[in-house]
Amino acid sequence: MMGYANLFVTGTDTGCGKTEVTLGLMHRLQRQGECVLGMKPVASGAHITAEGLCNEDARRIQAQCSLAIPYAEVNPFVYDLPIAPHLAARVAGRPILLDEIREGVIRLQAKADRVIVEGVGGWHVPLGDDATLADLARMLNLPMVMVVGLRLGCINHALMTAECMLNAGVRLVGWIANQVDPQMLAPAENISTLRGWLPVPCLGEIPHLQQPTAETVASYLDGSIG
Repeated sequence: MMGYANLFVTGTDTGCGKTEVTLGLMHRLQRQGECVLGMKPVASGAHITAEGLCNEDARRIQAQCSLAIPYAEVNPFVYDLPIAPHLAARVAGRPILLDEIREGVIRLQAKADRVIVEGVGGWHVPLGDDATLADLARMLNLPMVMVVGLRLGCINHALMTAECMLNAGVRLVGWIANQVDPQMLAPAENISTLRGWLPVPCLGEIPHLQQPTAETVASYLDGSIG
């Protein structure tokens, strides 16, 4: 993928489309014959299933994986309440352990050609009393792709997120525009502005999709991905 074996997908905020982009990236690489695994290390908002507590987005990533792997390998830290992850972890009495996430990523990397890791929330969402998503990203040291949810205010959110990422010393390699608000005015002009201001290339422009699938999302990703 642009010369990178693995990627970390982050975004400008909750609900910007990180899972859809993760699934699209996985599908695109699988179509090229790659063995691809996905991981959503932390998820809040889940329900009880035969496998135990499961988050729907993580289940979709599990289903997209090239190999049949247990849910816990895709989503090791899952919480039932749909609230900020550090708060959900506190209520559950089960803290998010960054070292365990890193070990899980390493295990997946040993099984596949590519591993796509999806973050949670925005760049500075807390994962505990003294760690944020940024700390996890630095620990994993994977190339980063930023998903920009196209809606009013997205230019400010995207520029601030990118600046924070670059100041944190991580490798931001590209961004993807995802139109989450179908009523947004001037989406093309917003994308053009971001292309001019962001220091990394745009890797795809995804229009608003009523029922997005991994295949459909993959069709809007840039040809350089792969």
